[in-house]
Amino acid sequence: MLDSLTRSFANPSAVLLERRFDLPDEDATLAFSGRFAQAIQQARLKNSSTANERFPGLQVQLIGDLGTGKTTLVRATLRSLGHEGRVRSPTYTLVEPYSLATETSPLELYHFDLYRFADPAEWADAGFREYFDAGAICLVEWPQRAGGLLGVPDLEFTLEQEGEGRVLTARAFSETGKSCLESC
Repeated sequence: MLDSLTRSFANPSAVLLERRFDLPDEDATLAFSGRFAQAIQQARLKNSSTANERFPGLQVQLIGDLGTGKTTLVRATLRSLGHEGRVRSPTYTLVEPYSLATETSPLELYHFDLYRFADPAEWADAGFREYFDAGAICLVEWPQRAGGLLGVPDLEFTLEQEGEGRVLTARAFSETGKSCLESC
């Protein structure tokens, strides 16, 4: 069970949509990641078709104990978005950048792992804020290590082990996040 350090920093009353996904095996995780990747693409297309609108980006916070599948979910999402190269865990580098070719325009995706942070000030000192303001997809493992400095995410994915599988509880805190979650 998740402890108090891994609970959401977002205001529970601000949840626009909450859904639960049973992921009993790797195939279920791959299927969810495929739907999530497609939802990201749809959100980007929706924004690009609206006059003078730019895709605002998407911050997804991944919460869960060690071994609950956070990195597996990110890898599968990247594969579903078309990434064919190696997907490294950013445990030591803190962030791994990916530039993906899409039908409309390049998609910048940043995979963060803040597990090694001992103090939220380390996030601020690392200079990561610019990644979150660039219309990119930011997938953040261990967001609680940054304290409240990340702000409210568009989406929060909480993964918990259940038997041999996982349960993903997804919460949307923005209209873009809600739109993505509705498509999953």
